[in-house]
Amino acid sequence: MRVTHLSLTDFRNYRTAEVPFAAGANLFVGRNGQGKTNLVESLGYLSTLGSHRVSSDQAMIRKDADAGIVRARIQHDGRELLIEVQLNRGSANRAQVNRGAIKPRELPRYFSSVLFAPEDLALVRGEPGIRRRFLDQLLIQRNPRFSAVIADYERVLKQRNTLLKSARASRVREDQLGTLEIWDDRLVQLGSELIDARLDLIERLSDPLIATYRSVAGDDHHPRLIPQLTILGAHVEDDDGAEPDDVTGSAGVATTEAFRRALSAVRRKELERGLTLVGPHRDDVLFELNELPAKGYASHGESWSFALALKLASAELLRRESTTGDPVLILDDVFAELDQARRRKLATAVAGYEQVLITAAVLDDVPEELTAHTVRIEAGAIVEDPDA
Repeated sequence: MRVTHLSLTDFRNYRTAEVPFAAGANLFVGRNGQGKTNLVESLGYLSTLGSHRVSSDQAMIRKDADAGIVRARIQHDGRELLIEVQLNRGSANRAQVNRGAIKPRELPRYFSSVLFAPEDLALVRGEPGIRRRFLDQLLIQRNPRFSAVIADYERVLKQRNTLLKSARASRVREDQLGTLEIWDDRLVQLGSELIDARLDLIERLSDPLIATYRSVAGDDHHPRLIPQLTILGAHVEDDDGAEPDDVTGSAGVATTEAFRRALSAVRRKELERGLTLVGPHRDDVLFELNELPAKGYASHGESWSFALALKLASAELLRRESTTGDPVLILDDVFAELDQARRRKLATAVAGYEQVLITAAVLDDVPEELTAHTVRIEAGAIVEDPDA
């Protein structure tokens, strides 16, 4: 799979942009703040339904515009698709494939990419929510149906939390909350499906992670991914600073049963706090290097290598499972962070991908074998390198 052409309208700092792409490596060079990352961000959105930089779609619409449009021509095995998404300020987003309307959440069915950027260091050093989002985006890329599962889970979670807060405010007793059981059933059904899918994904990532870490770092530091499930008693400090209370471990028990037991164990505390304390919305995955948590123990270089290896492992997993060819690999401002030896290792690691998109502020930071097709960016204007 590869992108042959990208058109942008009112996206970030681009009023309009028309960008041709070649097979193999495509390098976008320009000083910081000129719009290099905006280009690759638009393609990342088509495959993950999100940005690696901001949580709101509105931030990607050009200032003073009502909507931003991303339009990409995709080619695979001689077949071409025109994929489009319109991000709207005042209404729901819209999407099309070959001019036929589809739901935006279906976009990942038609285009696959994996993007690595400096912000991804937060996968190792950041909060649990960042790692959950990474897993869920990859789930959606592997099976777009999970977009609906995750959306439904979040809707049920919101309704359940509203009920818990209302019960706390009115001091309703636990035995008077029959409605809560209805939401519990739906929460367990959807949450168990999401937990099981994440566990399967973590297991499938394990072998590619070991191989890709060695390929970019040159060391065998035994990287591991260890799921931490709140329904099995894991104490995961979440964004609100609260930890779930003790839950009796249920290893070996079916996920749905473990989830129900966990909800029962924390019911009183949930009513006190007005918050759902266990479930996939509070889970985490522990990153280990040499049997020590990468967060807090790994050096900056090791953390960087882990995050990069995790994204390359994701690309390898999608590559193995895909019927539409390689995902488009995107490396946003990566080479400036690497020494000469690691630049060479990374260039070797990505050489086999059908298409690789690279951004860099300095041309000399990028190994020569990745500079065959170079485009220069200046203040939101795209100028093909005459020497390319």
